[in-house]
Amino acid sequence: MESILLEITNHVALVTINRADALNAFNYEILLGLQKKVEDIRTNPEIRAVIFIGTGEKAFSVGADLKERKTLSDEQVKRNLYKINEVFTAIDNLPQPTIAAINGFAFGGGMELALACDFRISAREAVMGLTETSLAIIPGAGGTQRLPRLIGMAKALELILTARRLSAPEAISLGLLTKVVERKELVTECFAFCSQLLANGPIAVQQAKFAIKNGMNTDLYTGLQLERKAYEVTLPTEDRIEALQAFTEKRKPIFKGK
Repeated sequence: MESILLEITNHVALVTINRADALNAFNYEILLGLQKKVEDIRTNPEIRAVIFIGTGEKAFSVGADLKERKTLSDEQVKRNLYKINEVFTAIDNLPQPTIAAINGFAFGGGMELALACDFRISAREAVMGLTETSLAIIPGAGGTQRLPRLIGMAKALELILTARRLSAPEAISLGLLTKVVERKELVTECFAFCSQLLANGPIAVQQAKFAIKNGMNTDLYTGLQLERKAYEVTLPTEDRIEALQAFTEKRKPIFKGK
């Protein structure tokens, strides 16, 4: 059975970690499969938004496969660490908007995958956290960097150093989540959120994401330059002309991503 599933519906890619028997834990095979799917998504112009989810109702992902890790040499552990960083960075850098559909437990690397996404929509029953210090290690797939950028250093320090687990209502109160919904509505809500993104110009959405994410990692002056360059990318597009024409004709624009 394929470890990572990819289904494309109406310009939305649904990526499923397909290892429910191990609570969708990341072994090396899973990481390689996820990397391949992310590469395919990046180069597919028909995909305008991406949803990541885990198989089953128990877990989004509980992170690294500890059963596998007990069998690995130090060199293999480092190999896995480098690979998970590489894959999650690729997800973070996807031009398309990304949504983590947190359908259950999201611990360690599973939470770090969610943090690598642009948005996080969670089932009400989900529990999440960066729990690595309870295993005498630290978050190693971006958690120590992405979490404080999202919720602030003091709260990130508290959560990581205590290995605290959060309920979905707690997580949304901290700004970790975009929305909390009933479990049975999770996938539907994620696709509904994607429909809001798809209503807008695909190139404009990607360039706005690029300007925001890259601008946040630099000074204001450089960020403003990035914004201007990103804006200029939209100027020669067919979609921009279509938007103006649709406005004149008082109708909804039909965007083609060109």
